[in-house]
Amino acid sequence: MTTSKPSAGTSSTPRQSSDGVSDAWRLFRGDGARREIPFPAAPPWRRFDRQASATGAGVPYPRPYLIGPDEADVVNAALHLRRPLLVTGQPGTGKSSLAHAVAHELALGRVLQWPVNSRSALQDALYQYDAVGRLREATLRHNPDGTEPDIGQYIRLGPLGNALVPRERPRVLLIDELDKGDIDLPNDLLTVFEEGEFAISELTRLPDDHVPVHVQTDDPDETASVTRGRVRCSEFPVVVITSNGERDFPPAFLRRCVRLDLPEPDEQRLREIVAAHLGPDALNDMDDLLREFLGRRAAGELATDQLLNAVFLRKGGVNLDAGSLLQAVLHRLGGAV
Repeated sequence: MTTSKPSAGTSSTPRQSSDGVSDAWRLFRGDGARREIPFPAAPPWRRFDRQASATGAGVPYPRPYLIGPDEADVVNAALHLRRPLLVTGQPGTGKSSLAHAVAHELALGRVLQWPVNSRSALQDALYQYDAVGRLREATLRHNPDGTEPDIGQYIRLGPLGNALVPRERPRVLLIDELDKGDIDLPNDLLTVFEEGEFAISELTRLPDDHVPVHVQTDDPDETASVTRGRVRCSEFPVVVITSNGERDFPPAFLRRCVRLDLPEPDEQRLREIVAAHLGPDALNDMDDLLREFLGRRAAGELATDQLLNAVFLRKGGVNLDAGSLLQAVLHRLGGAV
């Protein structure tokens, strides 16, 4: 009697690959067979199932962030001086994550983020005015008493403008990759950093006796009260500016910043980072991955989270020596792809 063989990929029993390692970790097999399978738990740094709020309530559990005492002292100097912190360093050294670590440790709520690119302008980071929307709404309403829609509904503060709203405790503002912006952008920031205020021109034209206007912010369901068109902070925000060193900044801008260069973590710090993210057990079987990472980092650019990715896969039973998998995870960040 003959028996038919099951079609490729339809068996629920994990197969063994040629190297003897179970391929149960392979969600996608490239064989065209349809499967409904549960997804495994994501790495801790790639989970998005918790909502953050402006007040800090419901903020996701913090990603572990380790920094040396010397670097922490530079951060403290910027906090005491109420000066922006200009953070430089190689990719993957934790420049952007530093802002989130400060916000978490000091209970300063959600980080306000301004990712800079070649089209970024100071005006957009301060506020945006929807004049077209206001005109359209006024036309549709045709109020018999001649009143117009509240102008505050059509003004939304950007991340920098929101950071300057007066509060008892400062907010954390991350200005990410400032060196990717226009060459004049650092100089445009000088006045705002020095004065701690800005004007909303559409509101400064209102009569002096006009009541404070409530404008939108980039915080969900939050508004800010603006009097006579000016927003002035009572506590200067915690400003973290990151740069990849792609170009120099003008001396006048640098003079107003406290500079921090984050070094690449050494072997001991890398072990501490892995243990903090993946638990102490992850250190038991990672020596070869750590040696490979350090060797490749000496020859080119690698980010710390690439090592975390490799250890996470190894911990899940993945054979990183199979094919080009290790190369795919620990690929160089610089040079041709």
